[in-house]
Amino acid sequence: MAERNEETIKGPSSNQLALDRTNLAHERTLMSWIRTAISLITFGFTIYKFFQLELQLENRPRLHDVIGPRQFAILMISIGLFSLMGATIEYRMHRNDLRSRYAATPPLSLVGVVAALVSLLGLLALFAVLFRL
Repeated sequence: MAERNEETIKGPSSNQLALDRTNLAHERTLMSWIRTAISLITFGFTIYKFFQLELQLENRPRLHDVIGPRQFAILMISIGLFSLMGATIEYRMHRNDLRSRYAATPPLSLVGVVAALVSLLGLLALFAVLFRL
């Protein structure tokens, strides 16, 4: 049998593995916030569109309650956007903290791109509700 070289067996250090686990935990947290924001945005927009179509079909005047479907939709979409914005800022702060503490920078991830795309989706939904599209 050939002898194994000790350097070929050696894997990443425990510090590197801990850094990777921490970075992945932050990414999973942001992805959870993205999922929550998507739910809030789509729920708000769906409520708005449902009642918009319902009122058009019944040919009834618009509701003038304290909080109607439009106000509820704006509230839900805004909560989704603000929660996503806060989670993205928190993620960037943690990522920058890891980068400043350790020489090895965390690998780039697509989670930031997904957060930006969901933010655009939320802004489009908010503008559609605000301008009654």
